[in-house]
Amino acid sequence: MSLPFGCAPKLFILTIILASAPATLRDAATSSRVLIGTAVRPSLFSETAYSATLSREFNLVEPEDVMKWSTIRHDKKSFDFREGDHVVQFAEAHEMKIRACCLVWDHSNSDWLANGNFTPAQLSTLLKDHISSVMKHYAGHVFAWDVVNEGLNEDGNPKNSIWFNKPGIGLSQKGTAYIEQVFRWAHEADPHALLFYNDNGGESLGQKSDAVFAMLKVFKQRGVPIDGVGLQMHIFELNFDASAVAANIARLTALGLQIHITELDVSLPVDSGGQARTEDVNRQADIYRNVVRVCLKNPGCTAIQTWGFTDKYSWIGSHSRHSRGAALPFDQAYQPKAAYHAMLTELASGRKPTH
Repeated sequence: MSLPFGCAPKLFILTIILASAPATLRDAATSSRVLIGTAVRPSLFSETAYSATLSREFNLVEPEDVMKWSTIRHDKKSFDFREGDHVVQFAEAHEMKIRACCLVWDHSNSDWLANGNFTPAQLSTLLKDHISSVMKHYAGHVFAWDVVNEGLNEDGNPKNSIWFNKPGIGLSQKGTAYIEQVFRWAHEADPHALLFYNDNGGESLGQKSDAVFAMLKVFKQRGVPIDGVGLQMHIFELNFDASAVAANIARLTALGLQIHITELDVSLPVDSGGQARTEDVNRQADIYRNVVRVCLKNPGCTAIQTWGFTDKYSWIGSHSRHSRGAALPFDQAYQPKAAYHAMLTELASGRKPTH
C-alpha cells in the first residue's frame, strides 16, 4: 500500500527521532553527563539476566557489602579482597566506574573488632591501618569512597559507635572531630580518590540535613579533604518533596561539594504475592522521575545510583517482613517497570539549565 506523499516527511522525521532516542539508562545518562549506577552483589554475576541487565543499563557500580569490614577483615591480621576484586574485574571489563562503601560505619563490623575491647589508641591504629590498606589496594580502581557512612543521628548529634565513643578513637569529647580525622587519613591513603560523607534521612530540609550541612561547612573552612555528599534516598512515603531536596542539594553544592544519590529505592505496600497497587506504581514512577530531574537541574549532582536494580534481590522485602517491596526499576523477572521508563525519559531529556 502506498502512502500519501504528505505523510512521508512526517514518518521520516519520526523514524529519525526514534532511532536517535537513547535505548538504555546508560546511554541516556552518558548523553546527560551523569553517572547512572546501582549496588551489586558479586555472587549474582553468574546469573545471566543479572549480569546482562547490569552491564547494559549502568555505567557505575557499588558493592553492597563486600568492601566493608565484615567481609574484608575476618581477623585482625589479614585482609580478604577476593569478593571486592570480583566487582572490580566485572566493572572494568564492562567499562563501568566503581564507588565503594564504606570505611567507617557503626554496622557491618567484624565480631573480633566489635567485641575486642580495644583501647582508643588501639582502635585509632587499627582504623588508620585499615583505611590505608584497603584504599591503597583499590587505588586507581575505586574512584569514589563513602568514607563515613551514617555518622549522625536524626537529631544531628554524632551517632554512638565503636569509632566515636564506644570507646572511640580518642576524640569522643570533640563532636565530629573523629569524622574529620578519618577523611584526612583517607586522603593520605589515596590522594586521587573522591571522598564522600554518606547518610540517610538528610536528603530534604530539616534537623538532620541542617546538621550535615553545618558539619560540612566547618570541614570546608578547616580544609578537610572532602569532595562530596552521598544522599541515600531510601524513600518509604509517596509524598516526595522534590523542591526541598533540590534546595538541600543547592546549599551543599554551594560549599563546593559534589552530590551523589547513592542508595535510591522507593518501596511500596505489597500484597501476599508481592504485588503493589497500580496507582502506587504510577506514583513511584513520578518519584523516580523527579529524583532524576532534581539531579539534572544541578550540575553539582554527578551520579544517580539505585540500591540494587531488580526486585528479585531487593533488601526491602526482608527488612519489612515482606509487607513492602516492588522498590526498584526492574521487576523480579528483570522486566523494566514504569519507574524505569520514567528515569529513561528524564535522562534522555538532558541536563536542565539552572535559573
